[in-house]
Amino acid sequence: MKILFDLFPVIVFFITFKFAGVFVATAVSMAATLAQVAWVKYRHGKVDTMLWASFGIITVFGGATLLLHNETFIKWKPTVLYWSFALALLLAPVFFKKNLMRSLLQDKLPLPDSTWMNVNLAWGLFFAALGAINLYVAFNFSTDIWVDFKLFGVTSLIFLFILAQAAMLAKYVEADKHKKE
Repeated sequence: MKILFDLFPVIVFFITFKFAGVFVATAVSMAATLAQVAWVKYRHGKVDTMLWASFGIITVFGGATLLLHNETFIKWKPTVLYWSFALALLLAPVFFKKNLMRSLLQDKLPLPDSTWMNVNLAWGLFFAALGAINLYVAFNFSTDIWVDFKLFGVTSLIFLFILAQAAMLAKYVEADKHKKE
């Protein structure tokens, strides 16, 4: 359910684009992200930083798309979001001595410090690459193909990356399981 909730604005963008075009889809995606923020605030009392970042970026780039009637801005939105994540992951250990992936997952996944550094680096580089891939598709293919890629391509790449990470980290989960027995 969390994955569907996180994909909600992308899914409504995709569906709306197919019926009404990029500008209506942009407005609907902005409204969907606002609805997400409102729901999370109502349900949990606090909105996490990643959702606020997503809301801010869709507001700026979606707003520019609608105001200037230029789809280039909405095509940049995923890249700005992915590169923001990449920068946060890669720079937090340097400037704040904080491993964001560890902070996010340490309760669920017992890993050695060096492995947490590798996981954080891998996700940072993955998001950097994802942003570059988005720009390549956005500006070398039709908007229709880019919209399909946004939903199916990016989702598939993230899923495959998670599977690769899970395969690499499985030995730590098994070791922890045996320690507890």
